[in-house]
Amino acid sequence: MDGTAPKSTDPGKAHILVVEDDATLGQALCKVLTHEGYGVVFASDFRSALEILEGDQQLDLLLVDIVMPNSVNGLALARMARLRRRNLRVVYVSGYNIPGVEDELLGPILRKPVDERLLIEEIEKVLAA
Repeated sequence: MDGTAPKSTDPGKAHILVVEDDATLGQALCKVLTHEGYGVVFASDFRSALEILEGDQQLDLLLVDIVMPNSVNGLALARMARLRRRNLRVVYVSGYNIPGVEDELLGPILRKPVDERLLIEEIEKVLAA
């Protein structure tokens, strides 16, 4: 699923890049988002995500894990993504409580395990802003 974007079932829906190092969780997030009609691209690491961001594929939102082992973290990836795509919106996910992280966020943070309903509500709110 890395780097491929299924066609959105609703052409009015946004296109989302999901970056998650846990393949099982990443696939689950992609499934939920695709079911909701979003166009979804999945990357399991920083390098794959950066390749996608440097391409010409439409992307409206970055859904990114903050802590990724052996990689640039999600905070840095989001900042790099914004340098390449100024209007890209960001939603973070994390299973960790990271003190002081709020000052570095470019969008809201959802705690793992992510509730599907809350995920969709938060993404819709961020996209509507």
